[in-house]
Amino acid sequence: MTVTDPETQAATWAPGAEVDGADEDMDETDDMPLSTRLSIADTLTLGNATCGFLAVYFTTTGVLIPHLTGSEDGGMTRHSAASAVMLMLLASVFDLFDGLVARKLRSSAMGAELDNLSDLISFGLAPAYFVVVWGMVADDAYQRVSAVAAIVVLLAVVLRLARFSCVTMPHGVFQGMPSPFGALTVVSVVLLGLPFVPTLLAIVGVAWLMVSRVEYPKPRGRLAVAMLSWIVTSMALLAAWAFEAPGGELLLQTACALQLVLGAVIPLFAMARRVNAFRDNRREARTAQLP
Repeated sequence: MTVTDPETQAATWAPGAEVDGADEDMDETDDMPLSTRLSIADTLTLGNATCGFLAVYFTTTGVLIPHLTGSEDGGMTRHSAASAVMLMLLASVFDLFDGLVARKLRSSAMGAELDNLSDLISFGLAPAYFVVVWGMVADDAYQRVSAVAAIVVLLAVVLRLARFSCVTMPHGVFQGMPSPFGALTVVSVVLLGLPFVPTLLAIVGVAWLMVSRVEYPKPRGRLAVAMLSWIVTSMALLAAWAFEAPGGELLLQTACALQLVLGAVIPLFAMARRVNAFRDNRREARTAQLP
């Protein structure tokens, strides 16, 4: 998540100020307000948005259009679906690193807005569209019901991002499942290939977790390293599945199931930390009361 420095203010140009010859030769970007200059963190955020758009592109050209035109190729469909999911995973890497870079090097005044807009594309629109296409190409799926589930996912991400901008949470936790994690969990539910009704219920359940008050720890330190390792492993499993490596499908389904388990288990770490902090505070209070 991009961090915005509140002390960063827009530079203004005073009309009528004298401009000497040396100033006339300066690049026009020097007169650009600081609030509109992109930082390194903002560039990573734009990479996030680009990955989200490309995920929609691969889902459309490699999965939906071949299905509608009757020119489906099982291998190409797998490659395109895997490419779309890999791009969402890559978007989550950009989202992870833009926050780290922003904390180290600072971001522009546009950082927070860019981050929310990019997350909406990559973790709202892209997974919701993936669900819609699944509803159109799956044999046992109901297209209209799938579209409703996709809308639920999209609105959950919109509400999740809006609440994040308005609500201040304790240091180190998110309220509700983070949208990148939620998007990857929704996609994992689809890739598991469960019957329609369990898949639909799981998708709605993930959407509820994103707007719930369940606390999730922020990916920092060892948790960030673990998350990055999990993303890289998921990409490798997707590649194995796409190229029909021996046992690739079983490994992918195992990883998808593990993603769902993590979505349910990770909040327990935040809860355990809060319980431990409460106990420590009580212990300190009792010690302070002793004569």
